[in-house]
Amino acid sequence: MGSTLDIIVMVGQLILALSILVGVHEGGHLLAAKLFGMRVEQFSIGFPPKVFGFKYKDTIYSIGAIPLGGFVKISGMIDESLDTKAMDEEPKPWEFRSKPAWQRLIVMLGGIIVNVITGIFIFIFLAYALGESYYSLSEVNKYGIVAGPIGEDLGFKTGDKVIAINGEAFDRFDDVRDPNRLLESNGYYTVMRDGEKVDMPIPSNFIEYFSKQKSNALFIEPIQKFAVGKISKGSGADKGGLKLGDRIEKIDGQDVNFYHEFREKIAGYAGKMVSLDVKRPLDKEMTQFADEHLNVQVGNDTIIGFTVASLLSPTVMEYSFMEAVPVGTKKAFSVVWVNIKAFGKMFQGELSPTKSLRGPIGIMKTFGVTWDWVRFWTLTGLISMVLAFMNLLPIPALDGGHVVFLVYEIVSGRKPSDKFLENAQKVGMVLLLGLMVFVFFNDIIQEFF
Repeated sequence: MGSTLDIIVMVGQLILALSILVGVHEGGHLLAAKLFGMRVEQFSIGFPPKVFGFKYKDTIYSIGAIPLGGFVKISGMIDESLDTKAMDEEPKPWEFRSKPAWQRLIVMLGGIIVNVITGIFIFIFLAYALGESYYSLSEVNKYGIVAGPIGEDLGFKTGDKVIAINGEAFDRFDDVRDPNRLLESNGYYTVMRDGEKVDMPIPSNFIEYFSKQKSNALFIEPIQKFAVGKISKGSGADKGGLKLGDRIEKIDGQDVNFYHEFREKIAGYAGKMVSLDVKRPLDKEMTQFADEHLNVQVGNDTIIGFTVASLLSPTVMEYSFMEAVPVGTKKAFSVVWVNIKAFGKMFQGELSPTKSLRGPIGIMKTFGVTWDWVRFWTLTGLISMVLAFMNLLPIPALDGGHVVFLVYEIVSGRKPSDKFLENAQKVGMVLLLGLMVFVFFNDIIQEFF
């Protein structure tokens, strides 16, 4: 998984994101409960044992040592603590159970609502602050695509030009990996190959190939002309004299037009010196170039030591705040829709839970070993929407389970007995613990086996 420092950075980002989201989720329950005059006994980010805490008015606020969740304990409510001693007494005016069903419903939905608001706000902010940058399909189709092993298995060939997904034209090349499209039933790609249209069916479980980050580069990428980007200090590129903006045209006298050709040719020089013919820009506008001949050491891993600057022209979108609102909102809810589709395919047996569900280790790795605020907040927004969706599932011990019972009470006019609610809570806790054990050990198997 990497060095100790790498693990600390990944764990730290995961804990920070979860602490923020658990805090706002449980804060939603707390605020709604206090709004209706309910007594909140405890508010905790993290599970016991308690690390730090203080009491303000009737509520103990604390931080627990296990940073994988949190809770709010509301007087007169049967929750995951299963503390039912007070339930034998007469209901008090400030207790959860003494309030009207519609108020109790709002309290149970409070955490979900705040998570949704948080997710939407994050995506709106990102759209406003950063805009969007993407390669249009017309730009990519100047040269077509490079097919990696996964793409070749599906039927792609290098040089194909993707023109439709599921029979529909699209504009952004990134859409070829869009989970919403990959989860459609009877999906297929359409490409132009040697002047003819070719349809390639998308397997129902194809999205499983993207459960690991490294799989993306093995699918399809744009064929692209390239220049030398950032150079690693002390690398073969640095010692050999490569400069920012250089355009590599030949490797040992062999022509190189595109980046995938460079990768293929340089792979044959692992651990060796290689001669490169480059065009070096003489002005910022890159209209004049000088010819350079360099000798560069290739690493045993075939790495020379520079990032790639694509010469494809991206489409850049900038948004005012009002324009960012619908863009961010749509992106936030697309996360929920993807989860709904994925769960549907799992129940139908088309997706494997072991390959589709990830736990703390899988999520932790997604944050990466370096701090990137855009990636951090993007993932935090995604997790916020996923938490809202998961908490709405009708499982006792989750908010969704409480919501089901409260809706039943509102519709039927009959409140489930405290004993029934207590037993349902126990069943829910067993289900949740079983799910937690499953995803945790599934993470270990996926990572190490």
